[in-house]
Amino acid sequence: MKNSLSVFVVCLFCQIALGQNTARIPLHGQVVNTSLSIESGHVMNINANTRTFIGAGGLFDILARPKDTLVFTGMAFQSKKIVLTEKDCAQILFVVPLDLVNNQLKEVVVHKELKVKTLGVGSQAIVDMQFEDDKQSTAKNTVMYSDQTIKYGTDFVRIFKDVKKLLRKKDDVKEEEISDIAFVAYTKDNFKPDFFTKTLELKEDEIDLFLMYCSNDPESKRHVNPDQKFELIDFLINKNKEFKKSNVVQK
Repeated sequence: MKNSLSVFVVCLFCQIALGQNTARIPLHGQVVNTSLSIESGHVMNINANTRTFIGAGGLFDILARPKDTLVFTGMAFQSKKIVLTEKDCAQILFVVPLDLVNNQLKEVVVHKELKVKTLGVGSQAIVDMQFEDDKQSTAKNTVMYSDQTIKYGTDFVRIFKDVKKLLRKKDDVKEEEISDIAFVAYTKDNFKPDFFTKTLELKEDEIDLFLMYCSNDPESKRHVNPDQKFELIDFLINKNKEFKKSNVVQK
């Protein structure tokens, strides 16, 4: 009797799994930009843990269904996350407009020594100012190996606010998208490239895709603090194991 029940449970589980897989249908899409033809990049279905490449003409194909989250990353355009609707999946060609990499955005978010150029009313501008060491300043320890944290302690909250100011004029940019961009910038700014390419064994063009994949996990927002450096490392290593298991769909 127990054996029969076990077999029944296994069969039921397989049917559910197959049903979930068959519910996803091929999504034919194209990423576009008004100024430049996009010919490369990655598309990842976070829910299905599958990813594919963007080919010539910005075309891509991936299995998806409504409510799946797709992440688009590439060297030439800003990363983007989309939650699919039934209307999206029903289109013959799902067109995704992408913005080119914003140099001003990268300078403000990624630059390790974030500087305030003007002094306005209020104390925040003064707080954000940076000063060189002098005889009365606390001595900098140049002997101990650096932990690679952001110089002068630039924090996630300030990064978030700066990104938000730059994207405020865009009505279609959601708060969570700004938070995703800030997380990617914060993490890349806290670790040397070798950490991603050697320790995590990621290809250079996979780094942004991996970090966007991580940012989709709510836990990522709990580790964007200089005091959470080791917790962030542990989080990235565990997420990398999941990322490595994603199925790469060849076109």
